[in-house]
Formats: sequence, C-alpha cells, structure tokens
Amino acid sequence: MIGRLHGIVLDCPDPGALAAFYQELLGMQRVQDEGDWVVIGDAPDRPGVAFERVDHYRPPTWPEGDRPQYRHFDVRVEDLDAAEAAALALGATRLSGGGATSRVFADPVGHPFCLVTLPPVV
Repeated sequence: MIGRLHGIVLDCPDPGALAAFYQELLGMQRVQDEGDWVVIGDAPDRPGVAFERVDHYRPPTWPEGDRPQYRHFDVRVEDLDAAEAAALALGATRLSGGGATSRVFADPVGHPFCLVTLPPVV
C-alpha cells in the first residue's frame, strides 16, 4: 500500500453552497471551512469530500459532450421516489439515464450523481 484515501475533491464556483447540498444529501458534517476550500465528512480524521473554488467553472456535460463527466457519486437509498423528491428539493436536477434501481441527477453546479437502491434479494 502506498497511501490511504484522504478525500475526493470537486471543483465548483461556490464551495460553501455545494458543501451544504452534499451535507444534506449524504448526512455528513462540515469539518473544515476556509472559504475557497470546504470539507465535509463523518469526522475530521476520516476521509471526506472537499469542494474547491475554481474561477470560470464549467459543469461537465452528461453523458457525453465537450466536457464529459469522468466520475460521479453513487448514493445508496432505501426508497428511490422519496430520495428523488428530497434531492430535487435540495436543488438537484434529474438527468437522463438510470433504470429500475437507479436514477441520475446533477448537483446544483452540474456534477452528475446517482441515487441507487439494491434489488431485492431472492
């Protein structure tokens, strides 16, 4: 092993606002806030999600285009309909794609993410 995951960083125009969106979506807390750099997580000493201010930010295009998304979050939920309503209320936008166990969205600045549920075990 070379190292341990410290965090995942998302570029954005307003780190505080995007962090607030993901705090609600993922049930995390703000563990660092320096204005242009905000981190959320379970605890300050565990891996987290960071948001970094980028001037002239341009959102990725979904699913292809001149700025295709290179990564996205899969967020496990129990009830897709309830989770979709809550995500939309937070400012998410529904995108094309998904299926019986997943739905695709964009966060308030255009990063794609999926709400997913596990299929029933038979």
